[in-house]
Amino acid sequence: MPALVPTEFFPAGFVRDSARYILARQQTDGAIPWFDGHYADPWDHVEAAMGLSIAGEFAAAEKAYRWLADNQLPDGSWWVAYKNGRAHNTERRESNFVAYIATGIWHHYLISGDEAFLRRYWPVVERAVDFVLGLQTEHGEIHWAVDTDGRPLQDALITGCSSIYKSLECALNIAHRLGCSRPRWMHARRALGFALREKPQRFDRTWESKARFSMDWFYPVLTGVFSGAAARARLQKKWDEFVVAGLGCRCVNDEPWVTVAESCELTMALLAVGERGRAAKLYRGLHRWQDRDGGYWTGYVYRDMAIWPEEKTTWTVGAMLLAADALAGLTPASKLFTSVRLLQDPALVALS
Repeated sequence: MPALVPTEFFPAGFVRDSARYILARQQTDGAIPWFDGHYADPWDHVEAAMGLSIAGEFAAAEKAYRWLADNQLPDGSWWVAYKNGRAHNTERRESNFVAYIATGIWHHYLISGDEAFLRRYWPVVERAVDFVLGLQTEHGEIHWAVDTDGRPLQDALITGCSSIYKSLECALNIAHRLGCSRPRWMHARRALGFALREKPQRFDRTWESKARFSMDWFYPVLTGVFSGAAARARLQKKWDEFVVAGLGCRCVNDEPWVTVAESCELTMALLAVGERGRAAKLYRGLHRWQDRDGGYWTGYVYRDMAIWPEEKTTWTVGAMLLAADALAGLTPASKLFTSVRLLQDPALVALS
């Protein structure tokens, strides 16, 4: 746990209490379900594990990554959900869920400095990334999932592909740190970024647009797809559509519902564009939704003045810890979601 914990952005004991909440939900095999009695999914499991790393709970975080390694399928993927020690939903495997392990492994290494850990999980990351890039089209976007039999479900999500874009940055940094050259991954990341910026027609082709979701708005900023003036303009364009003054960020633009995790992620996106004042103001207000056990309620319906759903998800607590780190600089991983840093050779970085 960080030795010096500033209290400007969060209450005293916040880091300790948040970690205890996640630890109390973690199962003996290392899985971190959403909450007691619910399932775990690979993406949200990693989000909670990153919270444990920030709190200095290295053994528990590494146990979480070991669970992923133990459950990785031969093709490098994971099913969409697990419960009670086995796969709970085998209808599909989602590409952004699979890729996110690279972000988690790199995040833990940045904090722990443990190169043996990085080397141990390199084969897991490599298989996961190769699975994901097998779903990339000639246009650059990445199919969102495969079905039970491994057939691609052929469409792409802006939020999902943006998350993959950050995961590819982390995967490339792992490869570089271990002396492994992966130019194909760099080319794939470049093509994905170009598709996200310049080919909007390649997303939401077979279903209703996801533009009503706030994550489609800010995730391309959070993950470094957009930066500088373009990123600032993107956030400003829909600020009034998604942000409720004094409460937080809506999950969708047509419901009176603010959610804590989206507000945390928007906090980090604001930091990425230099809007530190806005970020701090948004984040400070989220602590009103912390319960006595250290957990945070998922969301709040302000029209009804009611907590909803009545769930305290581990990934929400993970997001609270990530945003706290980004604001207060608690760990060496504090800038992971507020900047892009590729440790590749200059010739390859020029392709990014």
